[in-house]
Amino acid sequence: MIPVPGFEGRRIAVFGLGRSGLTAARALKAGGALPVLWDDSVSSRMQAEAEGFVVEDLTVADWSGFSALVLSPGAPLTHPKPHWTVDKAHEAGIEIIGDIELFARALAALPEGQRPRVVAITGTNGKSTTTALIGWVLKQAGLTVHVGGNIGIGVLALPEPTPEAVYVIEVSSYQLDLTTTFAPDVAILTNISPDHLDRHGGMEEYVAAKARLFQAQGPAALALVGTDEEWGLAVESKLAVQGLRTTRVSSASHSVRSEEIVVSNGALAVPGQDEIALTQARSLPGRHNAQNAAFAYAASLALGVSHDAAVEGLLSFPGLAHRMETVGTLGRVRFVNDSKATNADAARQALTSYDRSFWIAGGRAKAGGIDDLEDLFPRVVEAFLIGEAAGPFAARLGDAPHRISGDMATAVQQAYEAAAATGREEVVLLSPAAASFDQYPDFEVRGEAFRAAVLALGATPLAPS
Repeated sequence: MIPVPGFEGRRIAVFGLGRSGLTAARALKAGGALPVLWDDSVSSRMQAEAEGFVVEDLTVADWSGFSALVLSPGAPLTHPKPHWTVDKAHEAGIEIIGDIELFARALAALPEGQRPRVVAITGTNGKSTTTALIGWVLKQAGLTVHVGGNIGIGVLALPEPTPEAVYVIEVSSYQLDLTTTFAPDVAILTNISPDHLDRHGGMEEYVAAKARLFQAQGPAALALVGTDEEWGLAVESKLAVQGLRTTRVSSASHSVRSEEIVVSNGALAVPGQDEIALTQARSLPGRHNAQNAAFAYAASLALGVSHDAAVEGLLSFPGLAHRMETVGTLGRVRFVNDSKATNADAARQALTSYDRSFWIAGGRAKAGGIDDLEDLFPRVVEAFLIGEAAGPFAARLGDAPHRISGDMATAVQQAYEAAAATGREEVVLLSPAAASFDQYPDFEVRGEAFRAAVLALGATPLAPS
């Protein structure tokens, strides 16, 4: 755990006692603060009380006695409307912050020579893979690395800082909305496409939330920005004008003032180096994974890793569960779990990685459904549709071969039978292009349901690859 100083003897309201909230309360208490906790869930409040925390109904509390509100990223800050705790904090004139901001302040309180380095990653898609990939490369190079944040362990639950350590942190737009002083040594924006617009109020606000990752960076820091989309290009251009050190990662050279890594045909064109081929990196298929590799390569070099060590780390990466994860094979059929593809843009990245696939899609559709994937329908031999979106997705597929399977087990069975009947090497791809919440609590559980259905067929299981 990372103790958070700066609030000694002061009462801090903490709302939302999930992974980040309860960890924040522990870190505040360890730093000398007096956290006062509340959650709508009775079981969460009981857990907090069992740990010895003060649990007080914040709906009737005297907010004039609080110095700050630590808000769960799951509670809306502005849209569709502010959470009631946000209104009370504004009325009391106190700041509203989150666990990432507490982490930033804990590091800033250390003497300059004692501070660890921080790599932070955000983006609509690819941030979890990029986070895990950077952590892997740095560990293979012999660095002391702690990986967490929006992936895996809450940031304040990571080990206490040591000067030689590197924190690799995935950060969501919700978390960034609650930061003011977070200043990573390397900040990465993988890409931007429309997502979570109901929580931010629109695309402009969503982009602004992502760009907060760079707001406190100094001249010695590095900003790595994906510029294939107009929004990322605009963010990088603005940062460059402000004098921040930037590197673009793109699929086509923009001939710009900043450094640039160009991704094409599964290879990286890096300034001053021979082209880096990723054909041997079996866990990094597709253009999107080449972009993830470009971010990991540039971040690693910025932290002192050699070119050769960085490339070796990329090629040996074992992969991330639920993201283009080969879970098994049966005969000539390979089963790929991309359950983390909860929107069309993420599914596009998977579909473009294969010339043909038997596609399992559906769940709770997001705005636009699969409209933006129409150009990829010819790559789909047949689609097998599940969940609430099965009907709308079927209508959108039109004459493209598809059937409504309904549930995961049925979809896996039908997709396998159709794939095996071709006699060719085929891929059954779960890339839902939709949220999981109609049938599963999260994408991880959905991915495990896919894995279980695949193994139930008698497939030979594989480690993530």
